[in-house]
Amino acid sequence: MNDFFSNQALASLTAHLLPGLWPFVAAVMVSVAVVPVAIYLSRRFGWIAEPGGRHAHSKPMPLLGGLAMYAGFAVAVAIFAPEFNETPGVLIVSGLAMALLAIDDRTPMQPWVKLAVQIGLGLLAVSIFGIEIKFFSLPGNHIVHLGLLVTPVSLFWLVGMQNTINFLDGADGLAAGVTAIVAIVLMLAAGELGQLEIVKLSGALAGCCVGFLMFNFPPARIFMGDSGAHFLGIALGMISILGVAKVAVAFALAAPALALAVPIADTGWAIVRRRRRKASVAAPDLMHLHHRLQSFGLDPRQTCFVFYSASALLGAVGLTLFGHGRILAVVLAVTAVMVATVAADLMEHAGWRIPAPWLGRLLGASGSR
Repeated sequence: MNDFFSNQALASLTAHLLPGLWPFVAAVMVSVAVVPVAIYLSRRFGWIAEPGGRHAHSKPMPLLGGLAMYAGFAVAVAIFAPEFNETPGVLIVSGLAMALLAIDDRTPMQPWVKLAVQIGLGLLAVSIFGIEIKFFSLPGNHIVHLGLLVTPVSLFWLVGMQNTINFLDGADGLAAGVTAIVAIVLMLAAGELGQLEIVKLSGALAGCCVGFLMFNFPPARIFMGDSGAHFLGIALGMISILGVAKVAVAFALAAPALALAVPIADTGWAIVRRRRRKASVAAPDLMHLHHRLQSFGLDPRQTCFVFYSASALLGAVGLTLFGHGRILAVVLAVTAVMVATVAADLMEHAGWRIPAPWLGRLLGASGSR
């Protein structure tokens, strides 16, 4: 404990992460301020998710949450990271993702059109702004240069991130919360490597998610829509490429990839499942992991806690590669609290009782749940 809170540890934490705090706070404040505007615009111009079908909500919901998140992110980045050469590319590509997919929220696109938009956004980031994965590293300081595979690999990562976050957006508070956790993981990894620009970008992304969560955590008052999910996905993909992916560290993308391991696996299985049914991979269904957890009996809040815990725990494991071993102990403790909370809620709602007459005598009661 003394080592964890030593002056050296606290000084390192302050030097590496403090630059990300101000973009985080600014993004939270702007997102919170813009959400009511987004709700008004959604109702005024018809960006509304109607209940029914595969949607679990019971009343019409505004869909322009992506606008509020992007506003928070863009303002924070423009104020605190204007000197970063990659800032224009990140803001332009993520802004286009938000704007173009807002069209899909208003008038749904054909699956092949949406895929073309995702690929076009990825190509813009890679070919025009040079946001690409040029190499990856292996244990033993072995560097593997991708050569002709730079564009395909980078494009695969960016399109994959968009679809992963989009598929994850199936329960109130889920996609924004998980993205916030992954952004914090990226911030910690970049801070350890001294990449202050990436710390600022990650802090801004985490902040816009937290600000939006104040209105989106169950029960939600606004949805992020495809515009918000694709904005988060492409922004997360670009920031991870600009950060740890450009540093010669073993398994450089391990931290963000591990933090997203559960939704990535769910996305991969969704593609396999739909192809086996000879359905379009973009065809929606109710077979994602968050749907299954709710069918099992978890409510939306409990489902969020399960995903938050898994993302934080796996992200902490990835951060051990960057010297953040102490964080794993903290995350383990928080995860245990979340799991215990979910388990207690399930037991209470199901009416389960644990036989403990000794506890009843101790408390002066006839029994205990």
